[in-house]
Amino acid sequence: MTNPTAAMLVIGDEILSGRTRDSNMHHLAGELTGRGIRLSEARMVPDVHARIVEAVNALRGAYDHVFTSGGIGPTHDDITADAVAAAFGVRISVRDDARAILEAHYQRTGLALNEARLRMARIPDGATLIDNPVSSAPGFTLGNVHVMAGVPAIFQAMVAGVLPRLTGGAPLLSQMLDVVRGEGEIAGPLGELAARFPDLSFGSYPYLRNGAHGTQLVVRGTDAAQLDEAMVSLSKLVGGQG
Repeated sequence: MTNPTAAMLVIGDEILSGRTRDSNMHHLAGELTGRGIRLSEARMVPDVHARIVEAVNALRGAYDHVFTSGGIGPTHDDITADAVAAAFGVRISVRDDARAILEAHYQRTGLALNEARLRMARIPDGATLIDNPVSSAPGFTLGNVHVMAGVPAIFQAMVAGVLPRLTGGAPLLSQMLDVVRGEGEIAGPLGELAARFPDLSFGSYPYLRNGAHGTQLVVRGTDAAQLDEAMVSLSKLVGGQG
């Protein structure tokens, strides 16, 4: 059985403008790899309703899971929840359980649950809430789409809450070989080896260290024995240090 697949949709003008650096994709990729779920695609879109709807529909039809980050806060440009509801063709409204979570949070903090903050309790029909232990405002899962905040600490906490619900596959293993040779010298043997082991993934990453060109070769797969066999063959073909 092949491992489940996933995609990530990063939403926000602040990411595309360069004002905010995205770290959520890096975190999600590592967590999914450990769970045996392959992050196969990542997209970034602005805070534009039609673009979010288009991306959500394209990704949810192509992958087992879609993770979104950004755009579920209290301001006018936080439109992710509405766009996801539109993508699924369902209604969205303030939901009692989400409202209760926010009421309890703002009562503890002594702040008012005003209309802007109440926007964060708007949940599409049929969705399951994702817990937010950092700032309380929940995310949600609708179908195979998991909608989460963009703030890294909150995103990471939400991912930790969602992953136990998902069925993963065999953990993705990897081994590395460092070769003090350029990619052009090893491309041929590497290609031949990749053809011999079609179930493995071969990556080639050039670098320049202390004026010397080299290449880091990374082999990934779920079969440990096959991975070991490939690494032995790779070392014989191109040399290097593991």
